Amino acid sequence: MKDTRRARVNLGLLLAAALVLVTIDHRSVTESPFGPLRTAGTTLFGAAESAGAGLVRPVGEFFETMAGAPSARARIERLRAENQRLRHDLAAQSLDRGRSRELRRLLGVAGTGGYRILPTQVIARRGAPGFEDAVELDVGRADGVRPEMTVLNADGLVGRVVQVGPSTSTVVLLSDPASAAGARLEGSNEIGVVHGVGEHGRLVRFRLLDSTAPITPGHRIVSFGSQRGAPYVAGVPIGVVERVEATPGELTRIAYARPSADLTALDVVGVVVRAPHRDPRDTVLPPGPREKKASTPERSTPRPPDSGPREAEAPRGRREGA
Repeated sequence: MKDTRRARVNLGLLLAAALVLVTIDHRSVTESPFGPLRTAGTTLFGAAESAGAGLVRPVGEFFETMAGAPSARARIERLRAENQRLRHDLAAQSLDRGRSRELRRLLGVAGTGGYRILPTQVIARRGAPGFEDAVELDVGRADGVRPEMTVLNADGLVGRVVQVGPSTSTVVLLSDPASAAGARLEGSNEIGVVHGVGEHGRLVRFRLLDSTAPITPGHRIVSFGSQRGAPYVAGVPIGVVERVEATPGELTRIAYARPSADLTALDVVGVVVRAPHRDPRDTVLPPGPREKKASTPERSTPRPPDSGPREAEAPRGRREGA
């Protein structure tokens, strides 16, 4: 009982002291005498709180990250898919613009030469029995394609059709070693034969039948044409001579020409389904350097004031003699 009574007394004294201190601190008009103590307590407990928050925050963020990881990954995958789709659409639009431009050029060439063509696309590069260099087109028998038809693009001769299926056809390129086409020098009647030599379509060999005919680098070659336009129609640009071989004592001359059509990068081409009624000769060829220079109007030289005809001075003499 003594201990209980003493504890009550002590508790009462502590409460009374606390009440007095609170009253003094509350009624102080000026700065409270317990201000430094309060500041120290605030600093101590604030530091403890900050330290606790610093320890707890990473743990909370970790659990939040783990909880939101699946949705974040899903968002990233959606963004990647959207980015890939936009890139694909951009590439497709660029490719469509390029194909439209090539198609317009091809139709212009067909109109100039009088060829009736079936526009198509190269869908694969493949070999064919007996040939090394061939491509596959996305048109076939159902579209009116037949074997031994000429194939060209906006720049020149591509090759001829050798196989035809229901919806596809195979074209052997001019660069194939087994390919041969009659050819003619631009602006003349000198004829020869063009053979493929492989080399990835970089060059073709032109054998000129007249060994005395003049031929130099820069001369252009066009197709001579076949009977009824099969397998080659006339007037299609074939290539430009790059070098001429010396063939002393031979009956023919050999030159190597760079093909007009880029046979390594074919896309939009045309199958000639009807040959022109007349040989277009050189009209399909683009203007050459000499033609461009000749077509430039010459600047007229002004006539000097005293360069008029003498007959114009005669009246003045007669007036002086009169």
